[in-house]
Amino acid sequence: MLLSGNWIAVCAFLVWGLLPLYFQYIPNSNVFEILAIRVLFSIPFIYLLLKLVSIPSQIVWQAMRSKRTLLLCFLAGLFNCVSLYSFTWAVTNGQVLAASLGYFINPIFSIILGVIFLKDRLSKNQKAAVALSLAGIGYQVMYYGELPWLSLIMGGAFALYGLIKKFVNLDALSIMLIELITMLPIALFILFGEVWQGSSVWQSGDTTTMWLYLLSAPITLIPLLLFSLAVERTSLVMIGFIQYIEPSLQFLLAVIVFGEVLLQVKVVSFGLIWLGLLLCLADMTMKKPTLPPSTAG
Repeated sequence: MLLSGNWIAVCAFLVWGLLPLYFQYIPNSNVFEILAIRVLFSIPFIYLLLKLVSIPSQIVWQAMRSKRTLLLCFLAGLFNCVSLYSFTWAVTNGQVLAASLGYFINPIFSIILGVIFLKDRLSKNQKAAVALSLAGIGYQVMYYGELPWLSLIMGGAFALYGLIKKFVNLDALSIMLIELITMLPIALFILFGEVWQGSSVWQSGDTTTMWLYLLSAPITLIPLLLFSLAVERTSLVMIGFIQYIEPSLQFLLAVIVFGEVLLQVKVVSFGLIWLGLLLCLADMTMKKPTLPPSTAG
């Protein structure tokens, strides 16, 4: 049970939900440099994991000969970077509630994409949860009179990331390694550009900040790895609902730890979304876990 895709997803989103506690120590950080460092230092880490679990590295090199696989992994990596940039900027600039809303919106995108492209079917509880979630978000939009663009970009990009991974017939680690390799030229361009301008964290002389930047790589990679494993083992619809754990934690951190103002409109909106989450969790616990689909390699 604990190794099912659903529960792996629960672990991933618990870790993601607590990430603002880490990023509070690097406020107003250079988000591009953080993401570039993450790509650079994650490649050897994922490669070592491949060796540890006895996945032949030849699988990766053979897969990279396929233009289709390279394109899909590049797109997945690009959408993940867009989502991570939005999230990291939000939590390092005092916008944890915006990050929370972004990941409340994301499951709706995931569910819609799963139904349209993967022919996933919704149970009665899941349909009710979608309706409650849309009502909660719609209430915020009506109250403020504008779309929450940062949250929409964050949630939409991550939903597309999860969808694209469904079309790559490889194990999760191999996919992640190819994603990172395709992002490497962009990461190196950013890092060299920061050094050229003299604004790199390596040139600041601040050892603490440098280590916080470096450690952000494994801290953000671990939940992403768990998420990738979950995508292999459960439906995009189910992942969409489980993801509500992450923004719920971020919501609580924003209000209790970071002291962001909680207006009545947000209480109503988030309350409707949480009710949908409870219906989803009830659905998940009542159903027996399904066997994971077979993957190449």
